[in-house]
Amino acid sequence: MNKLITTLTDEQLAGQRLMVGFEGTTFNDNLKHLIGTICVGGVILFSRNIESPEQLADLCQSIQNYAREINYPPLLISIDQEGGVVARLKPPFTTFPGNPAIGKKDSDQGAIDFAEITARELREVGINMDFAPVVDVAPVGFDSIMKDRIFSNDPGRVGHLGAVVIQHLQNNKIAACAKHFPGIGHTTLDSHLDLPYLDKGRDELDTFDLAPFRVAIATGVCSVMLSHVVYTSIDPEWPASLSKKVASDLLRGEMGFQEVILTDDLDMGAIARYYDIETITKQILDGDIDIILLCHTLSKMESAYEQVLADIKNSPEGKERNIKSVKRILRLKEKCINEKHSE
Repeated sequence: MNKLITTLTDEQLAGQRLMVGFEGTTFNDNLKHLIGTICVGGVILFSRNIESPEQLADLCQSIQNYAREINYPPLLISIDQEGGVVARLKPPFTTFPGNPAIGKKDSDQGAIDFAEITARELREVGINMDFAPVVDVAPVGFDSIMKDRIFSNDPGRVGHLGAVVIQHLQNNKIAACAKHFPGIGHTTLDSHLDLPYLDKGRDELDTFDLAPFRVAIATGVCSVMLSHVVYTSIDPEWPASLSKKVASDLLRGEMGFQEVILTDDLDMGAIARYYDIETITKQILDGDIDIILLCHTLSKMESAYEQVLADIKNSPEGKERNIKSVKRILRLKEKCINEKHSE
């Protein structure tokens, strides 16, 4: 699929950098605009988009059919399906108790079952990317915002179970995503509402929070999602999702991750309350971050697209850095999108 890079227009290059949410349960004018005009490279599904397995399969197929009709690369179709408290797919899809239940067992079988069954059910309806596993870790007895979503309080166990989920999702053609880098287990403030600051020393982050991400990277995870938290020992100025020091210097430089990096939803309060979309997009472009995730606001999607397009058109350096990101995105798509969708 990477040979497509030479055939993409500047507009299509810009759109590949966006993954967006949308309203509705059928292919509609909003989706046609997002794909045909903004040229988005991916969409994210929420409960608002899902009524039944049959409806969801028709929706996903319609999205890919339209992309093919306009000679555009197939889309990443993503979802948050962690099990437990974060699961967009409800019965008749299989439900799972979540990471804490998996972590309490002395066997890896719970992680294997979750990943293999989830992968099969996602593939059957046309979803190709799962924003899982959570590899955050929280101290014992700490009232973490993530306490109901983590495998364990032990970084080694989190890393191991995360790796099992990654392997079994990706072996079954579903792109996995390790989140939320560099780790939000030490936070109590919900970034959906406001911007948390984490004042932990770099040594503690290295031995505790970052340890499971190192395992995920060594396992070959396709993508890593950045958190909306300011880590004062790494970058006291910017949240991780907008930080070159976190994404480029730490995750790519020190930790050697050369696959897709994406933000968490930029419509969340931690970001939307403090930064305009122009500042957000500039930081992402400068930070070697690949995918701009916007789940709700169409005007922000359009503004981000126009800014990325201007970056491509205004200088050879801008175009080159966007090509670099899109190559990573297309490489991810090649791993998880069936050939029948990309012919």
